[in-house]
Amino acid sequence: MQLMSRNDLLLFLGFTIAVLAMPIWLQPFGAAYPDLLQRFMIYGIFAVGFNILFGLTGYLSFGHAAFFGVGSYAAVWSFKLFSLDAIPAMIFAIAISGLFALIIGYVSLRRSGIYFSILTLAFAQMSYNMAYSVLTPITNGETGLQLTLNDPRYLDRAMFEAVPGQPVPTLLGQSLSGFAGFYFCAGFLILAFFIAQRIAGSPFGMMLKGIKSNQTRMNYTGFNTKPYTLAAFVISGMYAGLAGALLAVTDPLAGAERMQWTASGEVVLMTILGGAGTLVGPVIGAWLIKYFENIFSAINESILHRFYDFLPDGFDNVMVTISSKFVGEGWFLTLGLVFVLIVVFLPGGIMEGVRRLWHLFDRSRKSPTSPGKSSPQPQPAE
Repeated sequence: MQLMSRNDLLLFLGFTIAVLAMPIWLQPFGAAYPDLLQRFMIYGIFAVGFNILFGLTGYLSFGHAAFFGVGSYAAVWSFKLFSLDAIPAMIFAIAISGLFALIIGYVSLRRSGIYFSILTLAFAQMSYNMAYSVLTPITNGETGLQLTLNDPRYLDRAMFEAVPGQPVPTLLGQSLSGFAGFYFCAGFLILAFFIAQRIAGSPFGMMLKGIKSNQTRMNYTGFNTKPYTLAAFVISGMYAGLAGALLAVTDPLAGAERMQWTASGEVVLMTILGGAGTLVGPVIGAWLIKYFENIFSAINESILHRFYDFLPDGFDNVMVTISSKFVGEGWFLTLGLVFVLIVVFLPGGIMEGVRRLWHLFDRSRKSPTSPGKSSPQPQPAE
C-alpha cells in the first residue's frame, strides 16, 4: 500500500481536528447543538461519496437519494429484525445499498452524459413511488417505517433481557443520543474522508480522473473503462447508504421523502458549492447548506428586531422588512444568491476561492528580492 504523502497526512489531520472540535468552534455561530452537528456529519458523508462519482469520474447522477433512502430502510429493518445495535445496521445498510447501486449502475452506465443523468433520475423516482405505494408492506408507505415495542429483534431477545420503554438504537448497549451520537457519526465521516482520500491518490483514482478528462481517448488506447465507472458508482452508492443508515440511527425513522429527487438535487448543490473534485469542498458545501436550512430558516422578525435594536426608530423596521425576505421561509433566496455568486465568480466552488486567497497570500509573502537571490544590476549605458 502507498504511504500517505506529507500534504495528505496534514490534510487528514487538519480535517480530523476540525471535525472533532466542531462543538467548540461552531458555538459562536449557534450551530453547536447535537442534532445539527449529526446532520453535518451525515450529509458530509453523502457529499463525499457523491464526489467520487461526480467530482472524480465526471458522471452526474440525479438519483443518489435512492441509495440514501435504501440505507435508511435497511438500517431500520435491521433494528426491527435483529438488534438495536448500530454496527450490524451499518453493515446491513451498506451491503443492501451497494447491491442496489450495482443493479442500477449496470443499467444506467450503458449511457453517458445527460442520458445517464436522466436514467438515474428515473430510477430514483421509481424507487420513491414504489416506497410510497407499491412496497407499502416493506416501507409502511407515507407513514414511514418506525421502531415499535412489538418488533421481534431476534438477536437482542436471544442474548439480553428486554429493556422497558421505547426502543432506541445503541452502540454496545450505550445510548447514541446527544453528543455521543455526534461523535459516532463524526467517526464515520473521518473514516469516509480517509477512504476517499486514499481512492483519489490511488491508481484506481487516477483512472477515474482519466475517465473524467477524456473517456473516449482512454477507450481508444485499449482501457475498458466500464468496470471502473461501475465500481465508482457502487462505492458512491454505498457511501449514500451509510449516510442514510446514520440518519436512521440518530432519528429511527425511514420514509419515502428521503428518496425524492429534491434530496438528489441537494447533494449535487453541496458538491458544486464546495468544489467538485476536491476532497474537503463537498463536505464544506454540505455543512453550509445544512447551516442555512437549520439556522437561517429559524430566524423570524422578533429575532431581527432584537438584532437591529441599535438602529434609530423607523430605520430598524425598514431593515427588518428587507432582511425578513432572506431568512425564515425565505432562506432559499439566500442560498440561491450564494450559489449564483459562487458559480459566477468561483466556478470551482468555495475551494477555488480558498486556493485564490492562498496564492494571493503566497505571492505577497514573497518579495521580489527573496533571500539568496540578488536583485538585477543595472547595465551600464553603451
